[in-house]
Amino acid sequence: MVSGMEAVKTLKLRIKDKHAKAMLAMARDVNTVWNFCNETQYRSLKRYCNRPKVWLSGFDLQKLTNGFVKCDGVVAGSPTVQQVCEEFATRLRQFKRQKMNWRVSDRKSPKYSLGWVPFKRRALTYKNGQLKFNGINIGLWDSYGLSRYELGAGSFNEDSRGRWYVNIAVKVQVDEKRVPDGVTTLGIDLGLKTMATYSDGSAFNMPKFYRDTEAALGIAQRANKKRRVKAVHIKIANRRKDAIHKETTALVKKHAAIFVGNVNAKAMAKTSMAKSVHDAAWTMFRTTLKYKAIRQCVVFEEVNEAFSTQTCSCCGSIPPSSPKGRAGLGIRQWTCSDCGAEHDRDTNAARNIVRLGLQALEVGILGV
Repeated sequence: MVSGMEAVKTLKLRIKDKHAKAMLAMARDVNTVWNFCNETQYRSLKRYCNRPKVWLSGFDLQKLTNGFVKCDGVVAGSPTVQQVCEEFATRLRQFKRQKMNWRVSDRKSPKYSLGWVPFKRRALTYKNGQLKFNGINIGLWDSYGLSRYELGAGSFNEDSRGRWYVNIAVKVQVDEKRVPDGVTTLGIDLGLKTMATYSDGSAFNMPKFYRDTEAALGIAQRANKKRRVKAVHIKIANRRKDAIHKETTALVKKHAAIFVGNVNAKAMAKTSMAKSVHDAAWTMFRTTLKYKAIRQCVVFEEVNEAFSTQTCSCCGSIPPSSPKGRAGLGIRQWTCSDCGAEHDRDTNAARNIVRLGLQALEVGILGV
């Protein structure tokens, strides 16, 4: 690959189970530092209740936790402690809260926090098929060939079954002169009945993995088979991820430009349709499609999908016959009263999305 623009990609690899005990010990130290930062931040706000609020930065918290690694029984390294402080300050600003949730280390507690051990770039090295971190040689299943990458920051994470993974940010080269394999443009309308409807009339009917497994999951939950419940949830997530990866890979190989509606999954998840929204995994689909499009030099944009369902993709008007509001959710086929064109509800929305995407792209090119 010729030299060009650099992009950051996160690789996820499973580490061997024999390191779980050491990881759990470091995770307990991470939870201690996080809870200390949480308590310190909250007290700083209460202490100055009649004065301007004091929001501690990551640098302030690092000074307060300096020397923690020298305490008896602490196994986490100083780069990990520093990264926890930075991460806490970042999340506090992001969510605009006075304090974050406490991290629980007791594995028997229903509020147990899955293990998390962040690290800085300088704290991790790769040699002879192993990662060296905090003085420990960590074996893993290297399916990506880490020796080919320059390793960045990341974290070790535990899943619900007690298995540990390492997530590492690496830099990959993107050839700016690369020509996409496809030559067509595509608009995507995301939905619940059909996961994704395309402007060419086709659709991605991803199975409802959670709905299909809901009965078996309920039986395991009522029987209090916790290990079985965790295994079912992991299976659902893996099947969903596999289906999305296969579909998004096929899309970036077929098209030169892809435009998708900016449906607000977070807001929809707060409605009565929350279960279906989570099962559809719109955000995962868009995120996966975006980074693959960047790698393949395919144009990718999220388009404001407002009125895309009501607007006729042939004449551009919003006729009285188009489906509107909650009452029109059941209307799947409709005819434009202005031009007489017949539309499938979702395909029409996808065609409007690709039209709006091309218009925005044209304005951007002319603006440059």
